[in-house]
Amino acid sequence: MRSRIALAVLASLLAAACANPRKPDLRLPQTFEVSQAPSAAVALDQWWTAFGDAELSTLVAQALTNNTDVRTAAARLQEARAARTSALVGFLPQGDLRATGSRTETEQLSGTRFEFPGFSTSGTSEAYNASFNVSWELDLFGRIFAAGRTANAEVAATRFALEGTRAAVAAQVADSYFQARGLAIQLADARETARIQRELLDLAGKRVRAGIAASSEPDRIAGDVSQAEAQAAALEAELQAQRRAILILTGRVFEPTANISAPPVVGLAPPAPATLPSELLARRPDVRQAEAQVRSAAGRQDIAALAFFPTFTLTPGIGWSKQVQPGFEAETQSWTLGGAVTQPILSIPRLLADLRAQNARTEQAVINYERTVQTAFGEAEGALVRLEADRRRVALLTEGETRARRAYEAARLGYSRGLTDLQTTLSAEQAWRATRAQLTAAQVQALRRTVQAYRAIGGGWSGAATQTLAQAR
Repeated sequence: MRSRIALAVLASLLAAACANPRKPDLRLPQTFEVSQAPSAAVALDQWWTAFGDAELSTLVAQALTNNTDVRTAAARLQEARAARTSALVGFLPQGDLRATGSRTETEQLSGTRFEFPGFSTSGTSEAYNASFNVSWELDLFGRIFAAGRTANAEVAATRFALEGTRAAVAAQVADSYFQARGLAIQLADARETARIQRELLDLAGKRVRAGIAASSEPDRIAGDVSQAEAQAAALEAELQAQRRAILILTGRVFEPTANISAPPVVGLAPPAPATLPSELLARRPDVRQAEAQVRSAAGRQDIAALAFFPTFTLTPGIGWSKQVQPGFEAETQSWTLGGAVTQPILSIPRLLADLRAQNARTEQAVINYERTVQTAFGEAEGALVRLEADRRRVALLTEGETRARRAYEAARLGYSRGLTDLQTTLSAEQAWRATRAQLTAAQVQALRRTVQAYRAIGGGWSGAATQTLAQAR
């Protein structure tokens, strides 16, 4: 009767302190608020191949193998797998073989020497012992299953962290590569500007010598030549630093920066594939990691609840011993079959506090899951909206650069024929170069924004990991 009352009290305490994890609120809009034109299928796990750039694909492949962040995340995954094995084998029988031996030489130096059959105060004695004691907790309440679910969820979370790191590194390499190409274009433009300015300087000198221009015109242009050459020198340094950053990302820091090819051209950014917000739940590794962390917290919650139940332990063992003394020798063997039952009593208040704390941690994991999903949606929609705006900006600046270039060519021709003054020619040239600089920046930004969009919608990691980890639940 008393045992039934105790069990009823224990059940009521557990019901008051333990609750299943709250179902997370994962509601998202059905579509992104951005027009997504139909596009060709893109392998999201290797989205960088959509740019059609062999150098970029090579750099990403090298980074995914050699980058220190990727290697560290892979080592953490190995650690998590080893920790899972360690947690589960603890429920198997545990025991170690122990053996001891000793040999003692005794010589009586003074006093009365006793020599009886089977006994002597002097001589050699030996003692040997061996034992093998086993402890095995009988899992009657499913602790091993709760521990297994927790360990599997921890491994899954670590695996998704690795995939997230790989995706981040791939995006960082692509972003750095496109920045380097943008700097190469700016450097080429600066050198071209310096060349144009030198041509104008030469032309101005001819006009002065012909008596149709003031002597101040060459001095005015010489200042612009110096500025263009100074800008080219600064861009050379920036490009070298960017190339070094790429070498570090790809694990090739020992190589010279010249080994990174950054052609001064900008290709067209491939369109981001049409996607739905709901697909983020399966495609984003950080979302999958947060989901796995919820499962891990729920498993720990079950373990904390099971701590209130009794623990049954079997303790079998065998032993052997042998003693040898002068005139005496004995050998024995033994076996033991024992058991123990442990029922928490005075520790129940502490266990209740631990359970409530774990409930709170589980709720935090659920909230983090919701926040991660909401952040993923915001990043994806923001990247797609900005990418669409960048495409429109590139189209407008392309037309503007064409017209500004025609205006400069006409002004330069007029200046060479004495029909246009220097200020008009320089203004036309500056307007063209400014528009071209904006176009280059917009094209590079569109490439970088495409990288952000691919990463935001969950590109950069193998979808096969989803199936593998789903089977491990």
